[in-house]
Amino acid sequence: MATAKRAPAGAAVLRGDITVAIRNAVMQELAEVGYGRLSIEAVARRAGVGKTAIYRRWGNKLEMVLEIVSDVAGRSVPLPDTGSFAGDLQLLMMIVSRALQHRIASQIIPDLMAEASRNPQIAETLQKALRTHQQAVGDKLIGQAVARGELPEGADPEVAVDLILGPLYWRLAVARTPLPNDYLDNLAAAVTGALKSAG
Repeated sequence: MATAKRAPAGAAVLRGDITVAIRNAVMQELAEVGYGRLSIEAVARRAGVGKTAIYRRWGNKLEMVLEIVSDVAGRSVPLPDTGSFAGDLQLLMMIVSRALQHRIASQIIPDLMAEASRNPQIAETLQKALRTHQQAVGDKLIGQAVARGELPEGADPEVAVDLILGPLYWRLAVARTPLPNDYLDNLAAAVTGALKSAG
């Protein structure tokens, strides 16, 4: 008679569903109380797990938050080739503006930026994740446009990303000003004009 195979007693099995629950709990806690007041106990309670489940995965609060936040910050934005620079730009700006207006992101981003000014480890981790991601987006967006002949060879991917993300971050994360209906269209026209003239 076959018996179900059991994990060895005492084995530290890192179940994926528990890790997902912890990650979600960390993001919720960051949004509600910020990094300074976030505690392992509160994360465990919210995730419905014991503190040991967290300590099996991360050594301390800083490690836990850095890994989870850098993973979220470094996730690549899906940027399909829509067939035109205007379409690619519109899609990117729509994705970014929605992300910055998301209830949790709009709470976490300003708090972590403030924390980064006090904690070099947080600053370095965020910068590394964001820089890598932004470079990939810029290279793809501008590379496609140059290949199609829509932008000149000298168009700078790094400047393009700054021109796109800077105004959106300022309006939505810093000033917290709603975007007028025509804002993304006007921004797209300004970005396109700047990149065409800089080539």
